[in-house]
Amino acid sequence: MRVLHTSDWHLGRAFHRESLLDAQAAFVDHLLETVRSERVDVVAVAGDVYDRALPSVDAVALCNDALRRLTSAGVRTILISGNHDSARRLGFGAELIDAAGVHLRTDPARVGEPVVIGDVAFYGIPYLEPEAVRVPWELGERSHTAALRHAMGLIHADLARRGTRAVVLAHAFVSGGESSDSERDISVGGVSHVPISAFDGVDYVALGHLHGRQRMSETVRYSGSPIAYSFSEERQLKGSWLVDIGPRGLSTAEFVPAPVPRPVATLRGHLDDLLTSERWAGHEDHWLHVTLTDPRRPKAAMERLRRRFPHTLGLAFEPEGGDEAAPAAQPLAGRPEIDVALDFVRAVRGEPADADETRLLRAAVEACRLKEALV
Repeated sequence: MRVLHTSDWHLGRAFHRESLLDAQAAFVDHLLETVRSERVDVVAVAGDVYDRALPSVDAVALCNDALRRLTSAGVRTILISGNHDSARRLGFGAELIDAAGVHLRTDPARVGEPVVIGDVAFYGIPYLEPEAVRVPWELGERSHTAALRHAMGLIHADLARRGTRAVVLAHAFVSGGESSDSERDISVGGVSHVPISAFDGVDYVALGHLHGRQRMSETVRYSGSPIAYSFSEERQLKGSWLVDIGPRGLSTAEFVPAPVPRPVATLRGHLDDLLTSERWAGHEDHWLHVTLTDPRRPKAAMERLRRRFPHTLGLAFEPEGGDEAAPAAQPLAGRPEIDVALDFVRAVRGEPADADETRLLRAAVEACRLKEALV
């Protein structure tokens, strides 16, 4: 049986206020092409289908389109809810659409009920909020490890009756995994990790939550997100795992790269060099986060950068020699507001405001004072 393992679509997400819906739609096209060309039997989506509990209308429409097209292609699709999803909303009508070949597994009470396809049992473990399952499952502690071990216990109990091969979908942070800046913290009591040993005894574990592809063991893997959602993912290869489950369990696993809508990169250096040097020409179409190292903060840096790099999204300033002692702060009490504002400009830029900037600051201070007087 051939399984395409994907996760963390985060439909509806923006990247520094840039809409990613077109890029996500391109990934859906790629997903369908892979399903057809590789003769995939099952698509396993390991959580975080949406980016938020109340997804936008456009995000819901894209998800609906993806599931409709997968069903039309004759592939079975299994989805679990992640920590970004609303389990109840994503799981609406789950029993009704099972017959269509789309299997939503968002209810912790159903983790021991597999979707059986051929002679392989697929078990979906949605994101388990420890506090939500502690009482119904009578757990001795409030932790991700306790919740996941209990869920796997229910799966093993069912497997013992079936004696078949098993694939588990789970949304969790496995110990040893590498995180990125775009994942929401799921720690409870400062601990978010679960041991890989919790997944012993099954043929393949399709993990979601971490956005970089990772092989935790031969049979336990993260597919990662199909698109970069932070600059920390600059060097990550995005895509899905194409997995073959043979008579004795996992036989092969090959990573299928996804299309890159626009590369992300981080640049660092002096503004003039970034604007003139040919060595940066290859980054002109990238989404960029730029750190300027000029001794003094350049004026209109973002505007000037975007003339060459129109997709610059983030800007930081770390002047060379920035570890030198800063001048002592002037006391604020009793000082005119305009003097405080002008001192701030001088402190952050290393030079005083020019005449136009001073006039603008004076006008802003006067406008604030007038507004306060009218309240």
